[in-house]
Amino acid sequence: MTSNREIHLASRPEGWPTEDTFRLVETDVPTPGPGQIVVRNQFMSVDPYMRGRMNDVKSYVPPFALDAPLDGAAIGEVVASESADVAVGDTVLHGLGWREYALLDAGAARQVDPALAPASAYLSVLGMPGLTAYAGLLEVAAMKPGETVFVSAAAGSVGSLVGQIAKLKGAGRVIGSAGSAAKVERLRALGFDAAFDYHDGPVRDSLRAAAPDGVDVYFDNVGGDHLEAAISAMNLHGRAAICGMIAQYNDTEPPAAPRNLSLVIGKRLTLRGFLVRDHNHLRDAFVRDVAGWLREGTLSYDETVVDGIENAPAAFLGLLRGENLGKMLVRL
Repeated sequence: MTSNREIHLASRPEGWPTEDTFRLVETDVPTPGPGQIVVRNQFMSVDPYMRGRMNDVKSYVPPFALDAPLDGAAIGEVVASESADVAVGDTVLHGLGWREYALLDAGAARQVDPALAPASAYLSVLGMPGLTAYAGLLEVAAMKPGETVFVSAAAGSVGSLVGQIAKLKGAGRVIGSAGSAAKVERLRALGFDAAFDYHDGPVRDSLRAAAPDGVDVYFDNVGGDHLEAAISAMNLHGRAAICGMIAQYNDTEPPAAPRNLSLVIGKRLTLRGFLVRDHNHLRDAFVRDVAGWLREGTLSYDETVVDGIENAPAAFLGLLRGENLGKMLVRL
């Protein structure tokens, strides 16, 4: 193959991105130099954090460049190699998605065994979303057996795993919020003790009904009214792992909530933001636990797969609208 297609950032969105935010560009398949490899991507990830990178602001990760390909987690097969450490035919995980063929230094790729799990699983349950759920729940929020856990965006790639891991690690009660009746039913099938559609009424009322004895741990993927409701419901010395705030990623004005932060003082709450990259020391334990649960059939994961690089922008926009069940992926 000599033709390579990439998705470039065409403009910086104000508010919600649109299809015009992106541009499909055709280039040549790259040729590796010394120590480099070329990977034919099989799956790429779209993730909520990518919305922040479309803004030209200082953050924990550099913004996407205009008129250049976006990037993100991807997995694929090595089709050319100038490295003694990586062979043609190897399956590797790397950070140059949003393109059909990726050129990178061999040291920037992590080899995985496709016989252990489907390739897509390394972008979901065995990848960044899985480790995010594991680290956020068990290390950041330090969940203890018997505690009540509330998870927002619980039908997403991270939230669905948080709830299941909480049950597997002995949580007393696990509650999830989601954006449709079908997603609520899926959460119940995954073993959540209670679940509600946040469209059905104020989150604080739904949460109070689902957790009459309060919440000890909140895993936040949403922010806004969910965080406000969780603060009100949390017990003394409750802990919140702040993973994401997708409710405000496309806002052009500051959010109105949470308006009850003063409760943090009297309740002695801990609200801790985190990035998964700070918890790589847990990877071995994470893989051991998750691989075991998958073998036993006690952990399930969902994937929503969109086909074709040309449809990657639509997949990303669908993710922001909550159209995915589990991990949103693009198959190339």
